[in-house]
Amino acid sequence: MWNKKSRPKILIVDDMLENVELIEAYLSVEPYDVITASSGKEAIQKLEEEKPDMILLDVMMPEISGYDVCKIVKSDPKNQFIPVLMLTALSQIEDRIKGIEAGADDFLTKPINRLELKTRVKSLLRVKYLHDRLVADRDSLEIKNRVQGILTAVIPTLLQFVSNEEKKIIINQMTGMVENTLLEMYHLESRKMDFAYAGEVCAEIMNQLGGDFCSEMGEKDSSCIVKGTKCPWKGEEARRNPILCTLTRKIFSIITLKVDPDFSVEALKTIGNRNDCCEFLIRGRQSSVFS
Repeated sequence: MWNKKSRPKILIVDDMLENVELIEAYLSVEPYDVITASSGKEAIQKLEEEKPDMILLDVMMPEISGYDVCKIVKSDPKNQFIPVLMLTALSQIEDRIKGIEAGADDFLTKPINRLELKTRVKSLLRVKYLHDRLVADRDSLEIKNRVQGILTAVIPTLLQFVSNEEKKIIINQMTGMVENTLLEMYHLESRKMDFAYAGEVCAEIMNQLGGDFCSEMGEKDSSCIVKGTKCPWKGEEARRNPILCTLTRKIFSIITLKVDPDFSVEALKTIGNRNDCCEFLIRGRQSSVFS
């Protein structure tokens, strides 16, 4: 889960030095980086400086109690998902309720049992790890979608100012990049004469790029037609650059050839050629349009 380059950082907060040393000793056999604070005020300072992955927090401290420190941690959006394990000599239910209201994620009663401490820490760190990974995946997807949106909006405009020969070179380069990406992302299967599968993947790719495509079986189920009512190459410029339809066809060819080497793709209609929609026919190379 964690590696040497990203060891979990644990902040231990207790005004009693012997308690800090005991907890450090209990956790020393684990792959953690341990930092300490002897007061609530110092804990808040270390929180900002060290950005720990977890806090072990004593309840009874002078000046600022553990409850108040926990409230401060949990009230800050950038820290609210840091797990707080409260350490307390208090055993009354009211004390635990007070900790829950402050935002504590779990409790340990003093004197601390080493096995229980290690188990609780591992459990809470796993939750933190999964949360961080989910946030990272979400942020990565958002960035990818933004870049994707920018590219699909800018490409038609860029192609408007280059020669036809240069357009062909650009399209071929883009096709190569798309092919590598598709093969990496989709792990396309070889499924002989599976027109439906090829059409569904083609439509899905265009929809992820911002288009509105669907697929349907052709005559006698021996072909498939992929239809699009919204071009993924955004902007009115797309209508003035039919060469972008070549990119779409080449993307479809990459997909269909991976599914079945005998498949071919033919453009029947394209928005770039002033049609009201896009229609691409996927069929076997030896079959006719109406087979």
